[in-house]
Amino acid sequence: MPTRSEPPAADDAALRLEPQVRAFIVLLALLQGLALWLVHLGGEQGWPLLDTLGPRVCWYTLVLSVPTAMALSVRRLDEARFWQHAALIAVVYLALSAWAAHAATGAPGLEPNRILTPFAAGMAAALFVAGPFLQCRQEHGRWCAPYPELFAHAWQNALTLVVAAVFTGLCWAVLGLWGGLFKLIGVGFFADLFTSRPFVYLGTGVIVGLGVLVGRSQSKPVRVLRRLLFAIFTGLFPLLAAIALLFVATLPFTGLAPLWGTRSAATVLMSLVLAMVVFANAVYQDGDEPPPYPRALRLLALAGLVVLPVFAVLALVALGLRISQYGWSVDRLWGVLAACVLCVHAFGYAWAALSRRGPWLARLEPVNVTAALLGVALVLLANSPVLDPQRIAAHSQVQRLLDGRTDAGAFDVDYLRFLSGRAGYRALSELKDAPRVQADAALLERIDRALQRQYRYLPWGREAGATIDDVAQARDLVRTSGAVPEDWWPALLGDAGLDSIACLQPGSDCIAIARDLDGDGAIDMLLCNLGAGWAAGHCRLHARQDGSWVDVAALVVAPGEEGEVQAALRRGEVGVLPRRWPDLEVGGQRVPVDAPSP
Repeated sequence: MPTRSEPPAADDAALRLEPQVRAFIVLLALLQGLALWLVHLGGEQGWPLLDTLGPRVCWYTLVLSVPTAMALSVRRLDEARFWQHAALIAVVYLALSAWAAHAATGAPGLEPNRILTPFAAGMAAALFVAGPFLQCRQEHGRWCAPYPELFAHAWQNALTLVVAAVFTGLCWAVLGLWGGLFKLIGVGFFADLFTSRPFVYLGTGVIVGLGVLVGRSQSKPVRVLRRLLFAIFTGLFPLLAAIALLFVATLPFTGLAPLWGTRSAATVLMSLVLAMVVFANAVYQDGDEPPPYPRALRLLALAGLVVLPVFAVLALVALGLRISQYGWSVDRLWGVLAACVLCVHAFGYAWAALSRRGPWLARLEPVNVTAALLGVALVLLANSPVLDPQRIAAHSQVQRLLDGRTDAGAFDVDYLRFLSGRAGYRALSELKDAPRVQADAALLERIDRALQRQYRYLPWGREAGATIDDVAQARDLVRTSGAVPEDWWPALLGDAGLDSIACLQPGSDCIAIARDLDGDGAIDMLLCNLGAGWAAGHCRLHARQDGSWVDVAALVVAPGEEGEVQAALRRGEVGVLPRRWPDLEVGGQRVPVDAPSP
């Protein structure tokens, strides 16, 4: 085990980077930027294999993961294990990205970010956690690595990425100053160059490569930064432990009911466990130093670790209560997986704090290794068909409806249709044939409309996607209340400039209300889209002007209690409330009276 006067193995490797390795890191980053630009350009121009989402997801995953791992771990270009690891990462990440792309596609209107965002975050975290194990095998040829080296590599990688991010930001700030300065004297060449898309991609690639090189080659400043962070965490750890103890001591007096009444209990509790894990590791480091606190503070820190299982268990119970109330969702599944990893940390750290054998907190080492490997395994499984979150969530929501735990009126068809990927869309399609749905005409209609829709939030305006262009089809699609003037339908479908607020989109849920709203003796039309999601109705008021139909105003009807407002719109119950105070006219100027309602 290295002493504090000896640089860790990761720092020795940084000092021995050969010139060709340094050039390789920068060239690798340049090629990474070039590849990202090409995939962006190919997506815009519809190149083969890049004109659809699936291949782009695979391409982005490979380009962002493999070169990054190579830049952080390369020591010599002739190391066979270095190239083996690059190939291993490429194969695993390509397979999992292909599955993620498959899950995020397969039906129009799916929101791929609901799948691809946790995929990207999880795979980045897995690569970061697995990186030190791969680096140690690269150096020693075995997977079982000394804990101090794993610790050194993990922090070296983290701080290298921080240095690269800061270096990139500073470089772009200087380039922005350069372009802006010359623009002041009428020379716009540099500003145009620096903002051009090829330069942004390629320039950022070179800058990031230089930042990684700075982080890996300048070991002393990085070590100083690490010690500064550790000093801050060491100073705050007793305070965080005191907060944890005070919270646990307060629970018997407040009870758990206030905790369950919030919607963020699990998140806050898990954040406390995560903070304690980070701070405890900063205090323990690689186990080479004696405890940094006097006896009283050391006991306080140990007591804080002992109560960590309380927070982990409460977080799991909070998640369990939400699941029992509303079923599984993608977010809740990821939350449970994160809570499981934190539970391993919490119980392991409590065990380490209570153990009197060996150096202070020495049992943190096997706990950290076990939790890291478990976290990587869970992330890989959750991004594969084995623990597919979309499939589990869709099955849970459907089953709750079929066994009566979810009321038909509260069943969220949009979640399955748009937010659960291919699995949710298939589950909703198959749900139509269930006897429970066939017996409920209103629910069946909601499912049919959702399956026909091309967007979750229907875009407003005639320019958004394919629309109904036949009067008979429009009559079948849009409900009506009152005697709708015959010439309004062609005006809505034609080039009169009326905003149809997506009511001509397949699957839309709209009503057209015919009323004389301004008291001039002529019928006006209030067209309301009831599928806005964020309001009871998004409406447009149409009226005749000089013999033609025109748009008058847009209206948003706020949701009321238990859907009563939307139900009134569906029945066409719209009245007119005259203003008590009319507008004033002063010297030819219109002055509205904005008086509060009595």
